[in-house]
Order: sequence, then structure tokens, then C-alpha cells
Amino acid sequence: MLLMLVSLLCCVPAGEACLQCDRTVRLLHENFILSAPTVSDQIELQKICDHAYMTYTDTSQQRQGVIDPTTLYRARTEYQSEFDRFLKTPLTGSITFEAIQIMEKGRKILEKHLDAFIPDGLCPNKCGLLIRRVMDCVSCRFKIYICPSPSGQQDCGEHPVQAEEGGQAVLDCFLPWHRLLLGKPEYHYFWAPGAPGTETLDESDFKALVVTDDSSVVLNQLRVDEQGTYRCSLQDRNGTIFYQITFLLTVAPLPHQTHRSFASLPTLPRGDDSSPFQPTEDLLVPVIAMVTAVSLTASVGITVVLGLMANQQRVAKELRRRRKEEQDTENTV
Repeated sequence: MLLMLVSLLCCVPAGEACLQCDRTVRLLHENFILSAPTVSDQIELQKICDHAYMTYTDTSQQRQGVIDPTTLYRARTEYQSEFDRFLKTPLTGSITFEAIQIMEKGRKILEKHLDAFIPDGLCPNKCGLLIRRVMDCVSCRFKIYICPSPSGQQDCGEHPVQAEEGGQAVLDCFLPWHRLLLGKPEYHYFWAPGAPGTETLDESDFKALVVTDDSSVVLNQLRVDEQGTYRCSLQDRNGTIFYQITFLLTVAPLPHQTHRSFASLPTLPRGDDSSPFQPTEDLLVPVIAMVTAVSLTASVGITVVLGLMANQQRVAKELRRRRKEEQDTENTV
């Protein structure tokens, strides 16, 4: 019986490695083995698991043989869910045959996740140098994995950037795979002044601008003399360059502003002798005489009125005084 099961396992397409490296999966298998009704069944299940682990390891060596923690977590979570469902389902055959079935399920789960991870997720850098941390599926230990770019160059090309004088320019050289880099690399920005692309530059032409953990820099209130060739270099503290990109910044000057002349009201035409509104000496003399006469008449009138009002007040005051004296005389008698 055991030889038949082993032969069946050998006929099953080999699963990907690393599932056996997960502690949760190994505990699932150990508990499953101990739950077998007889010691003989436990021994057979243990041999099936050990053989499956060896098959996984051999297959991993035929591929990249590594996995990242995120992919391993996804595969383990899905396999654990399938295994829990398997334990709750009544057996339809022998326990050893069911063990082969569930481990085949694990192979398919790993195959799905690793087929998605290896082509694009293991080395996602299309340019630059990626040094990352992955798990070795043979030793079940983490190791450093180096992903050189297809071209073997750290330089990732040039990108033109255009802005206007007084405006803003954002230079950002971040790519998602930068998060996978080991350590704490920093972004180094350099600048070579002058019209970009007009001459060949060497390293001595670049001036250091800033070293920052942030991938982007913002240039505000740009001047024309700030245009030039900007370089962003992602490096570690030892000077190893992982990624480099060049920005060709062109600053367009604002058009010259011309001073606008304010429109003024047209001057009134000077009158001529034939104009009916042209003042003459013969017309001015009567007007002035009339205004003077009216003014004098008004002054005399005002003076007379004021005099009459004052006289009336004196008369009324005198009458009030006499009436008071008469009343005082009557009271005395």
C-alpha cells in the first residue's frame, strides 16, 4: 500500500517549494498525522509528507527556488483555508489517499501564486539594480537576491520637464520596486545649469543639491537661469547606485509686458467769435452789475428785517415789564 502511494505521488506533477518552509503549514500536517486512527496510518502519512516536501524542494530548484514573504503568506493562507475545509469534510476514501489529494491542492495553490510572482514580482526593475530579501526554498532561510536590469545599467534614461518662469516643477524619481531595496537608500539630487541638451556633460559639471529620503523635490518660483539638467540618483550609504534618472528642465520666460497708455478725455474745443457761448466783455459787464445789485438789495432787506425783529422784541419786553409793575402795585394796595 505504501509503495503504491509513493508511486502515485511521483506521478503527481511536482509542486512548488517553500510551502514546507512555513511553520503554520508544518503544524497543520503534524496535527493531521497525529489524528490518524492507527500508528500504521500515522507512519504512512508521515512518509507521504516527507516525500512531498522533498518533491517541492526539487521542483523549486528547477525554477527560481525563492519566494518573497508576501507571496508565501498568500499561498499559506489559501492552503490553510483549504486544509481546514478538508478536515471538516467526511472522508470518502482511505486517509492516505485523502492526504495525497490535499497535498496536490497545495501544489496547485503554490503554482498559481508563484507563477504570478516569479515572472514579474521577483525582479520588477526594468532598469536599475534591485537587491532584495527573499526566502530560499531549499534551506528555508532568507537570503539576498540580486536583480540586475536587463541592460545591466543603473541609468534609467532622460525625461524632459517644461515649466514657465515663476511657476513650479516637480521632479520625482520614485518607482514601486524601490520599496523592496534592502537598507535605507537615499535620493541624491544634482544640477548642471544651462540649456539642457545643448552640450555634453560630465560629472564635474553637476552640483549637489539635496540628499533626502523623499523621492521628489519641488522647485517653486522658477527663474530662467534655474533651467538645466537635473539628476536623481538612488544610493546607499556606501555609494552604491541602484537607480539613476535625468530630468531636462526647460523654463520658458514670460512674454515682455508693454505699458498701456491710459485713455484721456478729449479737450474741449476753444470757442470762436461766432460761438453763442463765447463770453464777451459786453455780456460780462451787465451780468456783474446785476449780480452786485441783487446782492446789495438782499443785504439791505436782511438788515431791515433784522431791525424790525429786534424792535418787536424790545416792545414786547417793555409791555411785560409794565404789566408786572401794575400787578405788584395792586397787590400792595
